[in-house]
Amino acid sequence: MTDILVVLETRDGALRNASLEAVGAARAAADASGGGKVTALATEQIELDAAILGSAGADEVVIADSKAHSPDGAAATAVRVAGETGTGAVFVSATVRGRDLLGRIAAGLDTGFAADCTAVDFADGSLVFTRPVYAGKAQIRVKINGPVVVASMRSNHFGPADREASAEMNTTSAEIGKAQVTSIAGKSGSRPDVAEAARVVSGGRGLGSAENWHLLESLADALPGAALGASRAVVDSGWRPHSEQVGQTGKTVSPELYIAVGISGAIQHLAGMSSSKVIVAINKDGEAPIFQQATYGIVGDVNEILPVLTEAIQATVD
Repeated sequence: MTDILVVLETRDGALRNASLEAVGAARAAADASGGGKVTALATEQIELDAAILGSAGADEVVIADSKAHSPDGAAATAVRVAGETGTGAVFVSATVRGRDLLGRIAAGLDTGFAADCTAVDFADGSLVFTRPVYAGKAQIRVKINGPVVVASMRSNHFGPADREASAEMNTTSAEIGKAQVTSIAGKSGSRPDVAEAARVVSGGRGLGSAENWHLLESLADALPGAALGASRAVVDSGWRPHSEQVGQTGKTVSPELYIAVGISGAIQHLAGMSSSKVIVAINKDGEAPIFQQATYGIVGDVNEILPVLTEAIQATVD
């Protein structure tokens, strides 16, 4: 039986969906180990719904009294709470913030960690994690040798437990960090984060210029809940912000649907999206490497194809 602590990620007073997925992963892992307790920890003040977190898989929710996020403070709080609860494992989301906390928490607990996990099993009395390596070309199974297991869960590979339960709500004091995040200067919008979206429309240099990006935006608008992504070449050219970059040096995505528009399919880009469930590639070069990964492929000029595809999708949705 393994008790698991899940460190929640909040932003602008809201709980990130990736955290609910991590709670679901913890619930499944705890049940597989023989029925351990799942505790969800918010390292800063926030109003959370006991029913939502209980349904996701948490037995208890603990909210720290910090007024702002502090990377070292949040990690220290997680380490202390893990010790107080006698937890056997700590899970975080494999987001930018989760990656920041992962190593800090593992170091504080004097243990190792498994990063960017896509599956969790329980075998021979231990949690065993599956994670991609070599730019997604292979999968390895990892077991942590240490007093506590620490791991991060990749978005869109797990889901909330969807059970009928309500979590117990408690509070705790927060550890003081040397640095605090007082504000985040970033471009805001109505679209979801590309790393968490179930649908992603991503563009490359094949669009021709930044002025043609509206074609991609129209396609994303036609798909409810779709996020915009971009190749590194597009970001390096200044067409799109780095927050939308998909690939080895950007964000890793695992959506239900990934539409690659004008993207040739360099190995660095494939590393960030090859685990997508359905991949649709649109490119004028029929020999482009992206077609080797695609579920469906369309060969042609993206500037001619996108308006027709967008119109067809809009007619279906309407």
